[in-house]
Amino acid sequence: MSDQKKMILLNEKILKIKKLFYELETDSDCFPALNRNSKRALASIKMLELNISDLIEFDIL
Repeated sequence: MSDQKKMILLNEKILKIKKLFYELETDSDCFPALNRNSKRALASIKMLELNISDLIEFDIL
């Protein structure tokens, strides 16, 4: 598998994780710790996006 295809698959996984954590954050009104931790996880996912997703989106590879 080429490096570009691997990066595309990684990007898809990052986007899936991001979607799930947004859903957790939205549904966590009655559980403040889950809300806070979801926000922290989303911040980490943002760093992954900066590292990988931007390469895909801007066609740098």
